[in-house]
Amino acid sequence: MNRPRPALRALPLSPTLPRPPRGRPNLTLRASTGAALPRPVMAVAPQRVPSLLDATVDWGHYLDGQRQPVADFDDAVEAARAGEGFVWMGLYEPTVGQLADLGTVFDLHPLTIEDASNARQRPKLERYDECVVLALRSLSYVDREEREGATSGGDIVETGTIMVIVGTWFVVTVRHGRHAAMSTVRRRLDGDPDRLALGPGAVLHAVADKIVDDYLAVIDSVQEDIEEIENSVFAPRATTDVERIYQLKRDVIEMKRTVAPLAHPLHMLAERNLREVHEDIREYFRDVEDHLTRVSDTVANFDELLTSILEAGLARLTVAENEDMRKISAWVAIAAVPTMIAGVYGMNFEYMPELHQRWAYPVVMLTLVTVCGVLYRGFKKHRWL
Repeated sequence: MNRPRPALRALPLSPTLPRPPRGRPNLTLRASTGAALPRPVMAVAPQRVPSLLDATVDWGHYLDGQRQPVADFDDAVEAARAGEGFVWMGLYEPTVGQLADLGTVFDLHPLTIEDASNARQRPKLERYDECVVLALRSLSYVDREEREGATSGGDIVETGTIMVIVGTWFVVTVRHGRHAAMSTVRRRLDGDPDRLALGPGAVLHAVADKIVDDYLAVIDSVQEDIEEIENSVFAPRATTDVERIYQLKRDVIEMKRTVAPLAHPLHMLAERNLREVHEDIREYFRDVEDHLTRVSDTVANFDELLTSILEAGLARLTVAENEDMRKISAWVAIAAVPTMIAGVYGMNFEYMPELHQRWAYPVVMLTLVTVCGVLYRGFKKHRWL
């Protein structure tokens, strides 16, 4: 699809911009050189449409694996478009207007913008025009203190969305969700210029590798929770917290929905020849795919194990209830004997010869004790008591 190249809009990242009025905070954004450059303050700031760089966490121009000291975003884009390296831009929860600006700057297909705006995008790999789009779902473990302090819900894991848009001269990451920040990925790649020299595909691999590594960290933490629940269910003084087991099982199902669909996109990246991904990078995707397979198998085992724990816990509750009912029934049977005899002698018949016998009371009491003792011994022998 050939569309005319759009004119670059003037983005607010230039050292010649006017200073904000006195008394207002000086809002700044770091350029690729690390210098803090002023942002212009509009006369009607609350009503202005946020620009693209307002949602930008960081951006940089890379040539031969080295980050270039370029202070102006427009200049970096023009240089990369002309074949001088590539631009790497990271956005965090951009608005629809900011995504529209992104499409204008990088000449993106409308479907790419639509996918990038979806915070619940399913993992997939698509090609739109001259770029490849990889959608990933991030996972993060929520600490117990944070779960207990939450006003609603008690999720053990949280999910987010990472969109990686890769062209021959640019790579853009769009992140939705408070976890899975890409700052560590950028710092690691900035220290590995040989890898960055392979082009935007190196960034694509680093992001996918970081997301899958996060999966591994999450399953280790979830495994500790499952072991704790398992010990509590099968302990001598078992306490089955069905609500907690169900909550954890629901989160494991969410993990399965997050992890499983990513297998096919990673396999395509490892096997398919894409011009945006250097051939030397493709073999690294096989390693990421292997890690994802391990995560998928572990999550599936978690699901089966939690099902077994839930069934065992419910079975133990049923057995405990049956034992309680047997104890109650045994004591009721023992109490029924004196109740019956007392009921007979409490009917106040006039002609009851036992009432006038001297030995009547001791005989009745002995009979009561004997029958109750026999019943108690029988129930004890059969473990009803």
